[in-house]
Amino acid sequence: MHRDIKAVLLDWGAEVLSNIEEVSIDLSGNYRGLVRQLMPQAEIVADRFHVMKLVNDELNQARNAFRRRPVNLPAGVSPEVVKEVLKNSKYALLKPEENLTDTQIEKLAEVKAVAPKLALMHQSKETFRGVFDAKTGTQALVDLLDWIATAHPLYPNSVATIRRWFGEILQYFEHRTTSGVVEGINNRLKLIKRSGYGFRNFERFKLRCLISWHFPTVAA
Repeated sequence: MHRDIKAVLLDWGAEVLSNIEEVSIDLSGNYRGLVRQLMPQAEIVADRFHVMKLVNDELNQARNAFRRRPVNLPAGVSPEVVKEVLKNSKYALLKPEENLTDTQIEKLAEVKAVAPKLALMHQSKETFRGVFDAKTGTQALVDLLDWIATAHPLYPNSVATIRRWFGEILQYFEHRTTSGVVEGINNRLKLIKRSGYGFRNFERFKLRCLISWHFPTVAA
């Protein structure tokens, strides 16, 4: 994949590459190195949705681990109760709190009652989401440093990665550049592939994709 992307970029030519000002990427060191090699003048921006996914993934891993092996339970709470409460709790914990349904709000309250650490992690996750609402880069810098200082015991892996990508994450606040358009294209390609139950002929798959973009589906 890395070699394929490099080949495509080189095919664009030095004139095009030298005029690229920003590149939004996921948290892949390979991509970061490629941008630095071929587009040294471009600012590298860590895609905010991948940064948020980093924290969400660690929260979900903690949820799964706690469900498998409940420890440090509140008084009167049994492992059986914990396992039942944590069933179907993923989206109650991971979705933005303001977007929860009434059922998910109830589930979240149940989870917090039996899993104090998950309650703290959820609160910390929501605080982290708020970092991206900062109006200025200076405010984002302060908020991110504060979050790192308090979140490290709860999110050691995420904090370590965020520290390695600190500059690229802050770069987001310059122009709010994201990879959202590319992610949308990828999701649409996956949908086309699923709807065709796969394609044995690549040319037919390519044709379906091109038709999709030139003739968008009209909702009934």
